[in-house]
Amino acid sequence: MIVRIMGEGQVRLDDSHFAELNALDDELLAEMESGDEEGFRRTLGGLLDAVRRLGTALPDDALEPSELILPSPDASLEEVREMLGDEGLIPG
Repeated sequence: MIVRIMGEGQVRLDDSHFAELNALDDELLAEMESGDEEGFRRTLGGLLDAVRRLGTALPDDALEPSELILPSPDASLEEVREMLGDEGLIPG
């Protein structure tokens, strides 16, 4: 799967990592619902770090269709709230 981190680029990520990413996504959703800005920042950073660590960055000139788009590390709680689907940032 190709994942785009807004403002950074794309990462190829194996589907086997989605259980770990979904756990972080669930935590992020709970922090957003409770208005926990500090927890939101920490978990968003952890989610993006996990994508970077588990995936393989694509070259900057690669233009693959992204199956998943994640917010930039400095996105506000409101900006991320607007990106959310029914299942959070990461479906499943």
